[in-house]
Amino acid sequence: MGMTMTQKILAAHAGLPSVRAGQFIEAKIDIALANDITGPVSIREFYKMGAQKVFDRHKVVLVPDHFTPNKDIKAAELAKQLREFAKEQELTNYFEVGRMGIEHALLPEQGIVTAGDVVIGADSHTCTYGALGAFATGVGSTDLAAGMALGQAWFRVPSAIRVDLIGKPGKWVSGKDVILHLIGLIGVDGARYQSIEFTGPGIRHLSMDDRFAIANMAIEAGAKNGIFPVDEQTRAYLKAHRPANQALLKRRRSFKADKDANYEKIYTLDLAKIRPTVAFPHLPENTRTIDQVGDVYIDQVVIGSCTNGRMEDMEMAAKILKGRQVAPGVRLIIIPGTQQIYLNCVKKGYAEIFVKAGGVFSTPTCGPCLGGHMGILAAGERCVATTNRNFLGRMGHVESEVYLAGPAVAAASAISGKISSPEQIGKSKKQGEEQSDGKSI
Repeated sequence: MGMTMTQKILAAHAGLPSVRAGQFIEAKIDIALANDITGPVSIREFYKMGAQKVFDRHKVVLVPDHFTPNKDIKAAELAKQLREFAKEQELTNYFEVGRMGIEHALLPEQGIVTAGDVVIGADSHTCTYGALGAFATGVGSTDLAAGMALGQAWFRVPSAIRVDLIGKPGKWVSGKDVILHLIGLIGVDGARYQSIEFTGPGIRHLSMDDRFAIANMAIEAGAKNGIFPVDEQTRAYLKAHRPANQALLKRRRSFKADKDANYEKIYTLDLAKIRPTVAFPHLPENTRTIDQVGDVYIDQVVIGSCTNGRMEDMEMAAKILKGRQVAPGVRLIIIPGTQQIYLNCVKKGYAEIFVKAGGVFSTPTCGPCLGGHMGILAAGERCVATTNRNFLGRMGHVESEVYLAGPAVAAASAISGKISSPEQIGKSKKQGEEQSDGKSI
């Protein structure tokens, strides 16, 4: 029996000719990642196990992004622990305020992760890097401590689900809509401890930013990881985002699934048939198309996070918000994923569009996504967010509600004051102009 793409990567890193689903292995890792919440725990366990030096100072990455810039004394203390550990261990990939970004947007941009890597991170959305053809998965802080010290980790080799993508997505449909559609189809436990492997001719119509969003939310279907094949788009992205650190240049291997690889289930998604999709509270599987939403009035919109804080998300939001105003009573918060994306938004005039529309444009941070800061919800408030989770109390009070959507729906909703698509606000504007013309006559 052949191997899936994920199984081939794991076999290569374990030094084995082949692996099978359910097998326990020890594999070398290429990158170990932690943030300001999980990192301090990993550092404590690192010393507790008797470790003195990390396995490779270039491959242990620390990014304080969840509560930064620090929101309170406790957050400052957590960030200080990372800062001191990075200095002591002489880590080359520590990203402080001013250089920082949201970790899963930052690492690909910096060229730290590449195709064929095995990446572990003490953050569940580490699976984002599957967009680059890497095996990337979240682990606990104790497992990460061992990885930082030893440069290896244990895994139970996952079985796999294959998702064949066909067709071309319509206007305003992004990777976020694709993954929400899939989660709505299979459920939040539909891929439990399995690899979701995306294939098919439709992939060529998905940008790298689309793929990052899709891979990022594989965990929301219970998956161990999500992964895309390495194609021309991937290679072009990797070429454009080469690491500044020469120690990280020598990797990059492309793996292809065998034709006789075993998949537990195979799904076919026609991208042309997917509509802008919204996940209702309080699970990402509670999906409805924009045509099924009805009148859901909102108090806040958040565009950002490790799922949708990339450049294409900013571009889509700016296109919709340009020349329009945020609805009275609605708070619009826009958070770019990295400093470079922030700078690009300033250069392209997007920052001015956001501010003139009545929104706020933030420094890169996870912010309100996890109920951290800069946008916490009060009881009874509703928010449309391009984030990845809408669990009970995720963004604030347990009596608040979070609706997950792509950047197009989020931006349109900020304008209309209720969950809407760009098509719907365009229609409303046209109808308003016609009524105005009628009155003037």
